[in-house]
Amino acid sequence: MIKVWGYESSSNVQKILWTAEELNVPWELVLTGGPYGGHKEASYLAINPNGQIPTMEDDGFVLWESNAIMQYLVDVYGPWGVVPVDARRRAIARRWMDWQLATLNGPSGLVMKLTIRTPKADRNPDAVASATESLNALWLRFEQAFGEGPFVSGDFSMGDIPVGIHVHRWFNYPIDRPDTPKICDWYARLGERPAYRQHVMGAPMPGQT
Repeated sequence: MIKVWGYESSSNVQKILWTAEELNVPWELVLTGGPYGGHKEASYLAINPNGQIPTMEDDGFVLWESNAIMQYLVDVYGPWGVVPVDARRRAIARRWMDWQLATLNGPSGLVMKLTIRTPKADRNPDAVASATESLNALWLRFEQAFGEGPFVSGDFSMGDIPVGIHVHRWFNYPIDRPDTPKICDWYARLGERPAYRQHVMGAPMPGQT
C-alpha cells in the first residue's frame, strides 16, 4: 500500500489517486495541505522540503512532485495499457503531461482563482474575461493537436490523466467556452472510467464559494 499526503480536491493529488486506482494499487490518504494544513510542519518538511503536496511513500521510499510519482507508479506497478508500448506514443503521453504542468496549469489556476475561489459579488469581469480568453486559447490548441485516436496518445494512457483533470475543471468554470467537439468526446470517454468519476468528477472544486 502506498501512502499519499494531500487532499482530495487538489489536482496534483487527484493525479496520484486516479493513477493508483487504474493500477489497482491500494492507497492511504493522509489529509495534508489546503484546508487541513500540516504541510509546513517540521515533520512534513522532513519528507518534502518544498512544503507542498502531494508526497508519496511506498515501502520506505519517499517521492514528491506529482508527475514523478505518476511515472514511479507506472514503472513499478506496470506494465499496463496506461504506459504505451510504442516509444513515440509514450513520448506523446509524456508531452501532454509536461504541457499540463508547464503551460496549462497556470492559466487554469488563474481562472479558478478569479471565479470559483472568488465570491460572485467580488469578481472582476475584465480580469475574468482576459484570463478566460487565455485559457480558451490553450484548449483550442489542444483541440487542434488532439489527433485521431480516442485518447491523447491513441489508447488511454498516463498522458490523459493530468490534462483530464483540468478539462473537468474547465467544463465547470462559470465561463463561456468555444466549440471543441474532440474535447467533448474525449471528456465523455474519460467519464466512462470509474476512477475518473470517483477522483475527479466526484471531488469538490477547491475553495468553492
